[in-house]
Amino acid sequence: MGKKFRRQHSFGDFILGFYCPEARLAIELDGASHYIEERRLADRERDAILESYGITVLRFSNSKVEEELLNVLKLIESYLEK
Repeated sequence: MGKKFRRQHSFGDFILGFYCPEARLAIELDGASHYIEERRLADRERDAILESYGITVLRFSNSKVEEELLNVLKLIESYLEK
């Protein structure tokens, strides 16, 4: 779709896994540690802060990316079409 993403992009105190400045879209790939309740809460807080700056965060588990890459890409594409 012609969009450029930066990997490991710094934004304030955060490092965004992948970031598209044009779409103001961050994509985070989450490993198993992100499913511990304490980490989930931290992720939600982090996402809310980023969203207050106009950045949308899409999160995908590592296993979803590995097992359903085409579906993940379609979801990203669908967001970018909006």
